[in-house]
This record gives sequence, C-alpha cells and structure tokens, in this order.
Amino acid sequence: MVYLTLFISALISATLFPLGSEAILLYDLNEGYSALWLLVWATIGNTLGAVVNYILGYQGEKFLEQKNLVKKEKFTKFIKLFEKYGVYTLLLSWLPLVGDFFTLAGGVARYPFLNFFFLVLVAKLGRYLVLVLGFYYFN
Repeated sequence: MVYLTLFISALISATLFPLGSEAILLYDLNEGYSALWLLVWATIGNTLGAVVNYILGYQGEKFLEQKNLVKKEKFTKFIKLFEKYGVYTLLLSWLPLVGDFFTLAGGVARYPFLNFFFLVLVAKLGRYLVLVLGFYYFN
C-alpha cells in the first residue's frame, strides 16, 4: 500500500495539480521501506503524470483553436520556441510548478513522444535519486 500511495502521489504531482510527492518519499524512506522500490514507483508515477500533461497539451491545442481561445499563430510561435529549447526544458521537467508546464508544452509542440518520454524519465529519476541519496547522506 505504501508504494501505491507514493505512485499515486507522484502521478498527481506531475500533472497540473499542486501536490508534492517528495515528502511522502522521504517519510517512507525514514520508515525503512525499500529505497529501490520507492525510487521505482515514484519515478514511474511521476513520469506517467508527465505523460498525462503531454496528452492534455497534444489534445488541448485542437480544443483551444476550435473554441477560438487561442489563435493558430500563437501556437506556431510557441512551437518554434519549444523546438529550439524543448530538450532543455524537458530535462527541467522535475522542477516544481514550471516542470508541469514544460511537459504540457511538449504535447502542444507535438514533440516526438519517445524522445519526450526518455527525457522526462531521466529528469524524474534524477530528481528522486538525488532525494534518496541525500536522505542517506544526511541521516
């Protein structure tokens, strides 16, 4: 149940909902649960949450255009900007709040999904790995 709770927390925290999974991860580490399994489930959950953002961005563009809420020219300008800096922003997808928008932007820009997934996976794993290593270093 502990791993499921962490997975769900990590998944939700990677979407546009303001929730953090780091405190749950650190608490679970402190309670003596397997660092490896906590790392695995937190990373999977957080990465899948980023995929949700990607899908929302991918589908949301069509919806916003149909409702005339955003002009096509804005999306074109945004996509060019993302194509220029997209790789770097996706590696920063672990950042609180802004990271969620980077993953959403990946979908809007139609960034290749496998590239998106790999970059986000690396970023999310890196964040949780630093937390786990920091926990053991400082305890």
